[in-house]
Amino acid sequence: MTIKLKKINNTIIKCKKCPRLIGFIKKISIQKRKQNKNQKYWGKPVPGFGDNKAKLMILGLAPAAHGGTRTGRAFTGDKSGNFLFKSLFLTGISNQDFSEKANDNLKLNNTYITNILKCVPPGDKPETKELNRCSNYFENEIENLKNLKVIVTLGKVAFDNCLKIYKKKFKLDKKFEFKHGNKYLLPDNKVLIACYHPSPRNVNTKLVTTTMINQLLIKAKKIAKF
Repeated sequence: MTIKLKKINNTIIKCKKCPRLIGFIKKISIQKRKQNKNQKYWGKPVPGFGDNKAKLMILGLAPAAHGGTRTGRAFTGDKSGNFLFKSLFLTGISNQDFSEKANDNLKLNNTYITNILKCVPPGDKPETKELNRCSNYFENEIENLKNLKVIVTLGKVAFDNCLKIYKKKFKLDKKFEFKHGNKYLLPDNKVLIACYHPSPRNVNTKLVTTTMINQLLIKAKKIAKF
């Protein structure tokens, strides 16, 4: 990881801009979930991770309460992450098909994984002011991933908030519709791809399947040329 990205991540970890979120993280880390009661929770904002030469970014909304907030790594240790990493492995993006803890030797190929919001919000519902406060971290990640060509957003809220951040810097005239597989050229020549979130609800109702995610990731790799 580059020195600048490390610096961004260290700033994220120490961030206390949103008292409501920091309070909620502390509460989760003390109360814990039954199956994780003997584990020590990370209990801090969760930075992004991956290849600093990434051509592809996978973007979620926020860390899971008992996933990233527990393990300290985005999409690590929760059911959405379990589903996602199987597809990342099958499409040659990761070196293994599981992600259980921050030091499990997982490596990403040309890919960086992060969230719009670095802290889990109560009820998975962030406040606008929290998203606004956190947006500069995402902007810094984009600026420092010099080879970035494609952003895959997991879920409509991540898609909408990614566009909101772009609208602060650029004039976006075209209409952006969230639909699985839709792709759009952004003003900085990056390609935005909408992807249904691999949440247990979406997976169980077959709104999203392994085949759908695999095909989308293969398309993303092709556009990013790796």
